[in-house]
Amino acid sequence: MRFGLCGLMHITSGRRRRSLDSKLDKLDDWRRTHYSSDLSPQLDGKESVVFGWIASIRHQGNITFIILADKDGFMQITVKRDEVGEEFYEKVQRLGAHTSIGVKGVLRAISKAPNGVEMLPKEIKILSFATLNPPTSLYGRRLPSVDKRLEIRAVDLRRPAAQAVFKIRQEALKALRAHLIENGYHEVHTPKIISSATEGGAALFPLLYYNKEAFLTQSPQLYKEQLVMAFEKVFEIGPAFRAEQSRTLTHLSEFISVDVEEAYVDYRDSMNRLESMIREVVKEVSERCVNELKTLGYCLEMPQEFKRYSYDEVLDILSGLGYKLDWGEDLGSTHLSVLAEVNPSFYFIVDWPAQTKPFYIAPKDKYSKLSESFDLMFGSLEIASGGTRVSSRRLLEKRLKEKGLNPKSFTYHLKVFDYGMPPHSGFGLGFERLLMILTGQSNIRDVTYFPRDQRHLTP
Repeated sequence: MRFGLCGLMHITSGRRRRSLDSKLDKLDDWRRTHYSSDLSPQLDGKESVVFGWIASIRHQGNITFIILADKDGFMQITVKRDEVGEEFYEKVQRLGAHTSIGVKGVLRAISKAPNGVEMLPKEIKILSFATLNPPTSLYGRRLPSVDKRLEIRAVDLRRPAAQAVFKIRQEALKALRAHLIENGYHEVHTPKIISSATEGGAALFPLLYYNKEAFLTQSPQLYKEQLVMAFEKVFEIGPAFRAEQSRTLTHLSEFISVDVEEAYVDYRDSMNRLESMIREVVKEVSERCVNELKTLGYCLEMPQEFKRYSYDEVLDILSGLGYKLDWGEDLGSTHLSVLAEVNPSFYFIVDWPAQTKPFYIAPKDKYSKLSESFDLMFGSLEIASGGTRVSSRRLLEKRLKEKGLNPKSFTYHLKVFDYGMPPHSGFGLGFERLLMILTGQSNIRDVTYFPRDQRHLTP
């Protein structure tokens, strides 16, 4: 379904704006009776009140067709000059795309209209005029750059494709939360202002907290570990912040992290939980978002299993393809692109060198250089990371020192280990990256309402 943009005004004069404002109607006691999704041929002959913004307006002789959009979709308003009278019809001629209106009228079944029904209006209220022409067409295949669209993000989000992405986002969040709650996990909310780095490094946003230095949290990691002492199985879906020094298609400075932690399990259990959670989300989205996926022209094929490759196996695969790495090196973008050709879907990389992982990840055994860790990949994209956690205070202090961190800065965390910290494991998943996979988007900014990165602090 495509409708062109017609009749949109470009108005810069303050006098002209005031003139338009004087022609606006008040909402008064009008209230919506139906959303577009409520409309069907079965309502033929019923009176209705609808609200929305004009996606398209087309004048054809003495008939004007208005396609009105609301949060659920589209509806057709058919204005016939000989039925509504001159004053009403002249009012309609002032309308342009993106203008907000309310319409009261009678519904009539007609097969060619959206949802098989149109409205024949009796009254109309103009609630807000659109006075500028946006730089992007609602239905255009060629779009301006993301940076340009972000300048008026709220208008950009009116595009059907953008609407589809964010409806899928909502269903994916619902499915994530439902899966974890149904499996006995307790939802928590941890502090976003912290006193010390969760994972070390320089990717921190400092701030002044009552004349003390503090930081925006990189991760709820240490708090969720502490909370398993009381609740055993916890999860959090919330914002995290990282001062990324590179601007890529897959990184944000503020993102939504899905964090899960559980007592009395290890990293194998966490991988099983993560895989079952992803499968449930994909299933729910594919069932609940048929129309949205059709709008995007996208369908995600799930593998029968999430294969698990050890770090050593990955080095062997890369070596066989002509890419040699020294043991202990991290994988670069070139290596990940090669792995994506081997496995373009979901797979785990497990048993990473301990030196490449954060201080709280447990080694496989006392003398091993390997850790009980994993990354969940989708082709070349890392979407989750986790592992068995260190549950010994002595070992945790040792790991902090190995990472060049001062244990005194982590006293608030270390002291709870004196009260019987159980063995535990968990993971953190980047929700926007998962959403990229669910919707087939290549730029993480297209799955984020108001992205924050090096270039964007507004809107």
